[in-house]
Amino acid sequence: MKNAFKPLFAMLFALASSAHAADDALVTRGAYLARAGDCVACHSTQKGKPLAGGLPMMTPLGAIYTTNITPDPDTGIGRYTEEDFARALREGVAKDGHNLYPAMPYPSYAKINDEDMHALYAYFMHGVTPVKQANREPDMKWPLNMRWPLKLWNAVFLEKGVYQNKSGKDVAWNRGAYLIQGLGHCGSCHTPRGIAFQEKGLDESNSAYLTGGLLDNWFASNLTGEHNTGLGRWSEQDIASFLKTGANAHASAFGSMTSVVNNSTQMLSDDDLAAMARYLKSLPASGGNGGPRYSYDPKATKVSLSRPAASDSGARVYTAYCLHCHGADGRGFAPMLAPLAGNPNVLEKDASSLINVTLNGTGDLVIGGVPAPYPMPRYAPVLNDQQIADVLTFIRGAWNNGTPAVQASDVTKMRKATQ
Repeated sequence: MKNAFKPLFAMLFALASSAHAADDALVTRGAYLARAGDCVACHSTQKGKPLAGGLPMMTPLGAIYTTNITPDPDTGIGRYTEEDFARALREGVAKDGHNLYPAMPYPSYAKINDEDMHALYAYFMHGVTPVKQANREPDMKWPLNMRWPLKLWNAVFLEKGVYQNKSGKDVAWNRGAYLIQGLGHCGSCHTPRGIAFQEKGLDESNSAYLTGGLLDNWFASNLTGEHNTGLGRWSEQDIASFLKTGANAHASAFGSMTSVVNNSTQMLSDDDLAAMARYLKSLPASGGNGGPRYSYDPKATKVSLSRPAASDSGARVYTAYCLHCHGADGRGFAPMLAPLAGNPNVLEKDASSLINVTLNGTGDLVIGGVPAPYPMPRYAPVLNDQQIADVLTFIRGAWNNGTPAVQASDVTKMRKATQ
């Protein structure tokens, strides 16, 4: 009789093993999708545990703090059903019914399809370590902290419905559009916001979409085909390389984009990066500084950097602090050291990112576990506001960059905002 049960036991064991393998594969897929969504960057602090929340995010109404999205049943999302989880991601409504602030990019996550939502839920419930850490209330005074107006906000600005493939576009374009518009939520930073903090466009049908935006004291770059401040001079390979390594011949990642590359895009497959590049290169030029197409001209720098005049503060500061990395010709040593001549961030009329990165430097870009050897240092303790304004004015006027001057008052304002 014992031998008669052996085939049955073997079959049951095989079925259990197959189900377990399927569950593992689903969690693994969910982990990849969570990387594409860069969840860890916002829901973790520098010294905290992954996905336990607590990161401050500045809004026009005050600071809010990201929440614990580990599966802890008391302080995290451990009691969320899959329906609760999907509603939070797509509609910005928590399990208990309160509305989430739109700093959570649910207008983008609304486009996540059901298959990917299922995998994400499996990952967060079974692939993330629970952390018991209470959520922190926003730093907002009454009545600004009331959440019921968000229901009205959603009624006006939230577009429900998962991404639908566009007819006439190939598989790669649609995959890139899905990642850029949905999981990647690129528009959350790279699209300008309206008076109600809404993104002015959610896809390529709106000319404001991905034309750049000021957020948390950084100006996120224009990602359209604009030839000066956008990606008009970049190839698809340039874009894919930037997403994979954080640097290319045109620019290097800094500010918030460093975190995106560190925690998200470098982990994506080459096919997905190529698809994202395909979609971005298809976007027509929009926004920008309105100037003629950039063309490098070394003669456009009228000041001799070998012996700058004592009266030319900008050139003197550049010679002392910038020249050894970015070169006398402004071309740097890409991709290790960013060029300044023709750099889209330099050509951008809003100098917020340039001021911020000069004052505060940038975090380490870590690719494959190896930190980049030459991060931008912080000059806030070294240079005063007038010196920083002078050197940025020099850079924005040199090598045919032709961008407006920076005022010391702008540097003073940024220094106070980012202390």
